[in-house]
Amino acid sequence: MSSELNYLRLEQLQSSLSAYGVLRAKRVPPRGWLKEIREALGVTQRQQAARLGVTGAAVHKSEQSEADERITLGQLRKLADSLDCDLHYALVPRTPLTEVVQRRAEQLASEEVLGVAHTMSLENQRPTDARIQKQVARRAEELLRGKWSELWR
Repeated sequence: MSSELNYLRLEQLQSSLSAYGVLRAKRVPPRGWLKEIREALGVTQRQQAARLGVTGAAVHKSEQSEADERITLGQLRKLADSLDCDLHYALVPRTPLTEVVQRRAEQLASEEVLGVAHTMSLENQRPTDARIQKQVARRAEELLRGKWSELWR
């Protein structure tokens, strides 16, 4: 895939995920969303169990599984539906994805260029810091124009 298509794909994904960014500041209630919403609605575990056709113990176990981050998405979706809620699942990047790719290219480029510069310094031929920075920037651009899978080797 060309680097232009890579960037386009990354920017489109970033755009669709941006709506979820506000959720990064939000925290899951310590007892989990299922229990929090069920109690806020005034529904008992027994009533919730009857709606689902399971036992009260099963509802309790599911709520505990969510709080312990052990619940499956399928189970969470079913329980959310029984509370008239939708489950929205997303991975929300901590940093813009374009920045992650750029930073990785710069890291690899720096490792490559500094490795050569070190060898050259052993021969008393080390380039200036300004020259090294230019070489790192140029190599990072080359890496970004290539196959992005190579960035994660």
